[in-house]
Amino acid sequence: MVKRATRADREERRDEVARRLTTPRAAALAGILFSILLTVTFVLLRSTVPEDPNDAGEWLSSGSGRVHFALWLVPFAGIAFLWFIGVIRDRLGVNEDRFFSSILFGSGLLFIAMTFVATALAGALIEAYQADPVATIENGIYVLERETIFRVTNVFGVRMAGVFMFSAGTIWLRSGTMPRWMVVLTYTVAIVQLFSLGFTLWFAILFPAWVFVVSVHFLVNPPRIVDTEGTSAESPSA
Repeated sequence: MVKRATRADREERRDEVARRLTTPRAAALAGILFSILLTVTFVLLRSTVPEDPNDAGEWLSSGSGRVHFALWLVPFAGIAFLWFIGVIRDRLGVNEDRFFSSILFGSGLLFIAMTFVATALAGALIEAYQADPVATIENGIYVLERETIFRVTNVFGVRMAGVFMFSAGTIWLRSGTMPRWMVVLTYTVAIVQLFSLGFTLWFAILFPAWVFVVSVHFLVNPPRIVDTEGTSAESPSA
């Protein structure tokens, strides 16, 4: 004999569905926050640090305040990005591909780790310069750390971002959970970041811009969840 659901059971089920819908929506907002914070960080750094790798390092004193503020934003951007990874996996649900999801998760963590490493190196370079400006420049510390930061951010970090996008695009293509134009956009940006031979100091902004577009799409097109009674639920408008 099948027991009919009581009114209290139905209300509890609706509350559960609402909770499941609210979390991805909040995580999508976190993706937008990540893109804004990381873009502001890159703009401050790129507008302060000269593109010439042979510069004398004057920005270490004249622009240290802007650089410190930019570096202060990075941990919060990293936290928001972890939420963004969560919303991508949550949107997939049972359609999640374990193989590509593992690559997605791993490349996302590597991207954040490399961003944190570059941030720590930049902060250490400023502190070293303030402690002994002459030794920092003349002993080669400045050249070494500047080149290391550039390689970590604009070579390895950018390519990990490309792997992240390529994995996301493949998962969306196989599962059909995203529109075709988003898959094409994702593959295009991923290929550019993976295989481009020339890197400019503004090149890394492509990734947070892509995250912004995806997050806005998630907000505009909330997921639909079917409850046990066969009715679909959609997250309320923000």
